[in-house]
Formats: sequence, C-alpha cells, structure tokens
Amino acid sequence: MEQFERIRRDARDEGLSIRALAERHKVHRRTVRAALADAVPPPRKTPQRTAPVLGPHEATIRRWLTEDLTAPRKQRHTARRVWQRLMEEEGVEVAESSVRNLVATLRAEISGPREVMVPQTHPPAEEAEVDFGEFTATIAGVVMKIFMFCMRLSHSGKAFHFAYANQAQESFFDGHVRAFAAFGGVPVGMIRYDNLKPAVTRVALGRDRFEHPRFVALRSHYGFDSFYCIPGKDGAHEKGGVEGEIGRFRRRHLTPVPKVDSLAELNELIAAADARDDARRIGARAETVGAAAARELPLLRPLPAEVFDVDAVLSCRVDAKARVCVRQSYYSVPARHVGRRLEVRLGATRILVLDPAAHGKVIAQHTRSLHKGTEDLVLDHYLEVLVRKPGALAGSTALASAKASGAFTANHQRFWTAARKALGDGAGTRALIGVLLLHRTMSASAVAAGMAAAVADEVFDADLVAVHARRATTGRAATPPIALPTTAAPAAADQRPAPSLAGYDQLLTSSGRQLEEAIA
Repeated sequence: MEQFERIRRDARDEGLSIRALAERHKVHRRTVRAALADAVPPPRKTPQRTAPVLGPHEATIRRWLTEDLTAPRKQRHTARRVWQRLMEEEGVEVAESSVRNLVATLRAEISGPREVMVPQTHPPAEEAEVDFGEFTATIAGVVMKIFMFCMRLSHSGKAFHFAYANQAQESFFDGHVRAFAAFGGVPVGMIRYDNLKPAVTRVALGRDRFEHPRFVALRSHYGFDSFYCIPGKDGAHEKGGVEGEIGRFRRRHLTPVPKVDSLAELNELIAAADARDDARRIGARAETVGAAAARELPLLRPLPAEVFDVDAVLSCRVDAKARVCVRQSYYSVPARHVGRRLEVRLGATRILVLDPAAHGKVIAQHTRSLHKGTEDLVLDHYLEVLVRKPGALAGSTALASAKASGAFTANHQRFWTAARKALGDGAGTRALIGVLLLHRTMSASAVAAGMAAAVADEVFDADLVAVHARRATTGRAATPPIALPTTAAPAAADQRPAPSLAGYDQLLTSSGRQLEEAIA
C-alpha cells in the first residue's frame, strides 16, 4: 500500500514516465501501471496447489468420514486416526498436518451447510423453558448422580433450580410447583419442553404428543400451554436458553463437586446460588438478570388458590417386618398394621403412609430415600413388639437407625446400661422401652430430665421417669421427704372399750347348732 502511494506521488509531483518510475522504485512496469490505475493493490491470487501424495487417497478418506455419520459419536475418526490408518493400511508417508487440512476440508463438504438460527424476541412473562440436567454430588459421604430441575423465564433469563434424586414424575411436577412459587406466578403463554417421559407417553407425527393425564391436570391447574421440541438433537436449539443455563449453572456453582450431608442441604446451596445470579448480566445486556426479572415477575399470571397435589397414590401391603416397599426401598409403619394394605402418598422428597380404616389418618412419615434397597425404620414403630421381645432390641436395625439419626441419645444409653445392671437384661430393657413410649406424649428434654433423675435415684421405672419429667416440665422441684420427730408426743387417753371377739364366738356356736339340726 505504501509503495503504491509513493509511485502515485512521484508520478503526480514530478511527471515521471512509467519506465522511470519502474527504475526508481525497482518494480515491474506492470506494477507501476497497476498503481497508477488504482490506489489499492489488487488481492493476491491463492495458488492452486496439487497434492501428489494425498490426492490418490482422497476418496478413501471421504468414505471413512461419510461412514462416521452413522457411527457412535465417541467412536468416529479424528484427523490423527485418519493419518494413522493411512500409514498402517495404505502405506502412505505423509505429514500429519497435511492430513488434518484435508480432513477439515472434507468434513465441511460432507456435513453440508451449517444450519442458520433465526434470532428470537421473547416478550415479558410470555414463555419459559424446562429441562432436567445431571451433575455429581457427594451426599453423606456417598458419590452419586443428582438430577437438577430447571425452569428459566425466556425474557429475563431468571432461572429456578432444584435437585432431586431421580427424574420421576413426582420430581417433575414438584419442580413446577416450586418454580411457580419461587417466581410468584405462571407464564401467561407457553412452556417449552423436550419429550420428557413424565409429560409425554408417546411421540406422534410432527409436534403431536400423547400426554400423560396427570401432566394435563397440572397444566390445567396452572393455566399454561405446552410446546414440545423436535425429538433428538435437531430440537435442542428450540429451548437453547435452558440448555445453556444448566451447563452454565453446573460450571459456575457446582464445580468442584459439592459435598453435603443431605439433599436438603444441597438445595439450600442451590437456592443461595440462584439468589447470587440475580446480579449477573447475560451477554452484553445493559441490565442484570434481577432487574429484568423485577419487570417481568409482576406480569405473570397469579398463582391459583390451591397448590397442585404432586403425590402419586399407591397401595402397599405391610410385610412381616412392619415395612412397606415403595420404589424398591423399605419404610417402617407401626407394627399393629402388619399384614394390612395401606395407602401411600409418594412425593418427590417425602413419603406419607395413611390408614384407610381411620379415614386417611397419617400413621407414618419418612424422607424419601436416595438409594434403592435401603431401609428407613423408626424405632417407635416397634416398641409394642419389643415389650414382648426385649432381647431383639440390641441388634435391631431400627435401633441402629435411631442412633445414627440422634433420636437415641447418650442419655437413653446411660439409662439402659444402668437399668440392665440393676434389673437384668430383660427387665432393664423393658424399663427402657417404657421410657421410649413416653416420647409419644412428652418432649424429649422432659424425658431426658426424667431419665437423669431416675439414674441418680437408682430407681429404674418408667412411671418414676414420667413423674420426674412432668416436674421438669412444670418447673416444680422434687418434694422433699417428710422428717419424722425423734420422740412421739403423748396421745390423749382413749376411753373406748377394748375390742372383743366374744360375739363372733357365739355366732360360730349358734351357726354350728343350726347346721346339726338341719342334718338330723
């Protein structure tokens, strides 16, 4: 560019000929003519290079790459693998860089033109997107896969996340209920989904779907429309907002792998992360996510008066160990229900067991297990049985669970040890079971105070523990023993006659005479 400028300046200022300009600037006369004709140099021509080594093998490489279109994604040819096969199978001596360039060119031809995306504008409160994402967490020392429900408002980009142990229908519905509650309303338009099994039972032609009746009930309850994306990767871009949000949230807030004691603690961390995300900006937007959400949330449709019931209703029979089996996990119920069929309400995070004979009274409640094949047993459910079988308490699974959860404390163990030492194993264990039964009507702190007093008095009786517990509840001190005087005061003289049995002897004599006369 600078050379063309100098040539044009010399021709303009000094009037030099083309030959003189070529000699002064040491260029060809064609270059001088090109500079005088146009101030911008013409673009360089890219030479058409031949590939004498790779040329005969281009068809083979093209065939390999075409076959990759139907091969598993993780078992397709890389440029290095193509280079290795050429050397091993074809005997070609060629540089790897040359193979890389040819593979890149052929892949662009084989895959065809890239799909063009049309930018979209989402009005406030109109649309949302829903999907599940996976991540790994360490819960109570166990590394496990967790599923994260995500609902994202398309306009503001505000998202709600919640972690579940599965992708079951209860979790899918519960995520909607929690998300709507967190947003304070429901999108007035549609929510975009892929073909999740909790919502879609079968994919029909086009965008028609056979929907699950319970999902239709959820949609009708909250009053939104559903939009289903094209199956497979072709439809991923139709809800790209939530797809990208799950990946961003996982990288930003779930890396490194979180370590928590329970799923509830994990969800507390996720809720705190959602609150922090209100301060972030999406791309080059001028306002934050929180500011955009402040404009959008008031425009959402108000929540219905009643919350949608997400629980699945099951009927389960109680086995001989006083357990019901729900989704391959076992949960205890009071032992008196053994052999009966009870109603179980299966939620996303908890399980309720109801007695149909008692008008649906809740008789047991458990946190839903994170693993299959586990046992969640409550010691209180087995106390009536343990009264008859005290020897079964020491090795019972329910006792181990109570110790692990902290329900069976060191105070209980201290009372039990002292009671067995004083009364023997059987009687001492029955005394402990009587104390455990007090927890049904008294607070844990009151029973603990009663046990401490009983151990101090070395009298191991559940009734005595109850007395001390009531005194601890009312705040009254124990009644001190009555002090008897050392010398008794003289009593007043009694003027009544001393008792006599003479009348009784006469009665016996008279009764015997009458009996003899009756026999005669």
